[in-house]
Amino acid sequence: MTKPQSAGAYATFLITLMIGCDSNPADEESLDLGLERYIVSESLILNPTGYVPLAAELTLETSEPVMAELEIESLTESGDPLIHRFSEFNTSLTLPVLGLYPSHRNTIHLRFYDRQNQLLGQEIRFIDTPDILPELPTIKVNVNTTRKKQGMNLVSYFGHTNPQLPFMFDEYGHIRWYANMATHPTLKNLFYDAGVERLQNGNLYFGDGNSGRLIEMDMFGRVIHEWLLHGYTFHHNVLELPSGNLLATVSRNDISTIEDHIVEIDRNSGIIANIWDLRISLDQRRRVWSSNSRDWFHANGLTYDPSADAIIVSGRHQGTIKLTRDNQVIWILSPHRRWGLAGDGTNLTSKLLQPLDAKGSPITDIQVLEGYISHDEFSWSWYQHAPKFTSRGTLFQFDNGENRYYQREPVFSRAVEYAIDDDTMTIQQIWEYGRGRGRETYSAIVSDVDYHAEENTVAFMPGANFVDGANGKTVELDYISKDVVYEAEIRRDSETPYGIMFHRIERLPIYHSNH
Repeated sequence: MTKPQSAGAYATFLITLMIGCDSNPADEESLDLGLERYIVSESLILNPTGYVPLAAELTLETSEPVMAELEIESLTESGDPLIHRFSEFNTSLTLPVLGLYPSHRNTIHLRFYDRQNQLLGQEIRFIDTPDILPELPTIKVNVNTTRKKQGMNLVSYFGHTNPQLPFMFDEYGHIRWYANMATHPTLKNLFYDAGVERLQNGNLYFGDGNSGRLIEMDMFGRVIHEWLLHGYTFHHNVLELPSGNLLATVSRNDISTIEDHIVEIDRNSGIIANIWDLRISLDQRRRVWSSNSRDWFHANGLTYDPSADAIIVSGRHQGTIKLTRDNQVIWILSPHRRWGLAGDGTNLTSKLLQPLDAKGSPITDIQVLEGYISHDEFSWSWYQHAPKFTSRGTLFQFDNGENRYYQREPVFSRAVEYAIDDDTMTIQQIWEYGRGRGRETYSAIVSDVDYHAEENTVAFMPGANFVDGANGKTVELDYISKDVVYEAEIRRDSETPYGIMFHRIERLPIYHSNH
């Protein structure tokens, strides 16, 4: 584990501060309450690290403690401004200015408040931003209602390599943040695979397959911490546990097989605190979804069940597996075909989940159990990604549907939710979406699904679709009605590497609540 890297080596430039004397006074609630009597010194730097062209850093020294608020005016009259009140109350403030529009003179409202939440004064600043990188895609918003989860879409974009370019777009399809690590000493060849997510502390985190590190960075691209994986190579997914430790899918460097180990990294010391060797807990000789003996499991996603202190790992070539801390299989979510003995001798047929119909009765048709057909009220997932364990104890995942029923037909992907009982070893399908949309939301690889509990919506995100050219979509649905409440399509005119638009998308506020 290393210390944060200094931003001093990277090019920065100072923005000329322009106080709002040309704005319409009717638009400002107390424009006559200027900030001159509070501000002792001020600097505003666009892209202070050289990695985030649509972010700035505002540093203030004030004559008395204040709480600051920033508002970025919307690009359009119908759009909502981006407003953030910072929690710090102090005379020295360093404020991230996030969510700027590219190629635009952004209007920033700066306000100060006292401890009683009373407005002390406000002024306007302007920030001119550069053109957006041509490698970034275009976003077309087809449906946009108030029923969606608030925030922006953090896209783990695959449309550019060396380095990959994570970006955020708002509800109208405007890109408002991106990180370009092309000049970074460590991450200039960034390959984050399954992608970027947010830690509990508000920073971003991911694994980098090229540098062999797990990375924590802030919204300016500053590396806050990095963890080496001694003896292992990162691939696909890293997950923050409730303890703060990091769980990662890895390959062990001294063996012939790949993508069949999971490690837990102690957050503070950086040591490997636990190892799951799937060659021991599962049957690496099983060949049903793939004949690849080297990449026999292909771990591509992780989630955690806090009630059982157990991990759930998705293996594209085998199924979804729940494991204890000591690497014992709790259950296997997969068609029942050809399961045999694990590496430690366990008979894995005893770990297979029994599907139930909507009334709770066992489904006994061997054709359904082995995956040759589906039941009217139950279907297995095929080559799945992005398992998510919910607070109500159910499991969501993206059912890619490749080689469905071992015959590649019918062609569709879906978001699916299962209720699983560890004691009775039963599984019941309780929700799905995507079957009726067929090829237009089909993605044989990558992709994501998220359940948003507060809004009671589901985000269904096929990341590698090929209808009318390579594209990806995010489709947010009302959980009860399955009505689409938000839908956006991400495309790039030129060819994308691997034909993938993105691996994951997370809908979240651009400012974390800790700020």
